[in-house]
Amino acid sequence: MLEVRPATADEMPELRRVVTAALAMDPSETSAFEPEMSLCVFDDDRLASVHGSWPLTMRFNGKAAPISGVTMVATHPPDRGKGHLRRLTTNHFHELLETGERPLAVLYASQAQIYQRFGYAVVSTHHSYRVEPRFLQFSEPLAIEGSIREVDQDRDFGMLVDLYRAYRDDRTGLLHRGRPMWNAGVLAPVHEKGATKQVVVYEEHGEALGYSVYTVQPDGERQPPEPGQKVVINDLVALTPVAYQAFWRHLAGFQLARFIEWPQVPEDDPLPHLLLEPRMLRDTARDGLLARVVDLPRAVDARGYDTAATISVDLIDELCPWNAGAWQLDLGPEGTHTTRLGAGEPDLSMSINTFAMLLFGQVSATQAARAGRVGVHNRDALDRWNRVLATRYAPFCADGF
Repeated sequence: MLEVRPATADEMPELRRVVTAALAMDPSETSAFEPEMSLCVFDDDRLASVHGSWPLTMRFNGKAAPISGVTMVATHPPDRGKGHLRRLTTNHFHELLETGERPLAVLYASQAQIYQRFGYAVVSTHHSYRVEPRFLQFSEPLAIEGSIREVDQDRDFGMLVDLYRAYRDDRTGLLHRGRPMWNAGVLAPVHEKGATKQVVVYEEHGEALGYSVYTVQPDGERQPPEPGQKVVINDLVALTPVAYQAFWRHLAGFQLARFIEWPQVPEDDPLPHLLLEPRMLRDTARDGLLARVVDLPRAVDARGYDTAATISVDLIDELCPWNAGAWQLDLGPEGTHTTRLGAGEPDLSMSINTFAMLLFGQVSATQAARAGRVGVHNRDALDRWNRVLATRYAPFCADGF
């Protein structure tokens, strides 16, 4: 007999065993996971599949949006292929709809194809750099009036939080970080032998305008006589173009490093447009966040809009049928109003997956139409869609969950 419910405290050791075995995780990564965050399938009282979620807050074009951060999704290998994940996912969507608190489910996927069949869509693109320090030369270097100073991550934690919040607030995808998220992510201790974590700030006239957290560690892939270190950027926040260049010039001074690596880079990061030899960044791209619109009216209202427009759409959503059908969306800086379209043909038609991509600003309506992801019934409406759903920055999340 199948039963779907959260795990109990007594069942958490078995939950952690299933998750770490299925996902090849370090058991310590599950330590903060609590029973109430779980939803599980039990097959004759045996834990077969796990679905976890964190209550998180994410910036959504300058607005704080409550989301369900989906995590720890795992099925015990002998129980795969039995539909447990679909059962858990559907259950989770119904719970989110009923509570009305978190209209979006967001996750990082081991494989995007697993979740796109449930209405998730790739809503951000993450890049990574691997550049030799000698190639960090700017085509148009700015005058650096301030200086870089090393700080203590505990004593100066409040300053780091203030800088992050100032950087975060206009963006899409960045999370509201509590101290546990800082400690488990950006400021997590390093365990590699010989590695050290450093935190520096850029200041002008006593005012901090950004910070960088990076790890200096031995490079196990180096071949003598190559330099024996590498620098891995854990976080980089710059409030001005000068601060941004100052951090990269600081990193250019690490001549004992074979490479400077930044594994989590926003799509709209300016460095490729600043360097004399941008190809030497060895820039690679991959899918980042996946998001699912669970409750359409609340999801639309959860984000900020910089202009006002009325648009209409016919949505296809098999897993969350309450989203399906024709809608009129009145959007603007003062708020939103979402109603069922009573008469007339909608501007566009699309799947709920594609709608999520547009809502996050991952692609424009015009780009989606050119890709064949959108049915266009009113071509004049594309400009309105492009304008009202544009985001100030490309979607990006610097934290894992």
